[in-house]
Amino acid sequence: MSARISCICIDAVDPRPVADFWAAVLEWEVVEDSDGLISLASPGRDQPTLDIVPVQEPKQVKNRLHLDLRANRTSFEAELGRLESLGAQRVDVGQGPDVTWVVFADPEGNEFCLLRLSVQEALAAPD
Repeated sequence: MSARISCICIDAVDPRPVADFWAAVLEWEVVEDSDGLISLASPGRDQPTLDIVPVQEPKQVKNRLHLDLRANRTSFEAELGRLESLGAQRVDVGQGPDVTWVVFADPEGNEFCLLRLSVQEALAAPD
């Protein structure tokens, strides 16, 4: 038997706005809120959960791990607009102009991407 991811954690100085942002982005709900830690889960309670964990120090450098999102039941362009309307900010982490994704930051600067194509799909696509 192999291990599986149970929870993905995001550090935040102020967890509430970060949790509200991710709950809106993913259309997930709060399943735990205690001592500043806020856990989000999908409506079906599928694993993994997303925990917003209180920390004292603000984010200072590019994330070493980030989430890649795909539009679900909508177009890439519509999802771009929705994410921006929720407060996602486009950021430059060194990606080139020819990438098939957009890099965003959540309310505390944690980067995530919206993929038009996965890297695997882009590599397999004919020129």
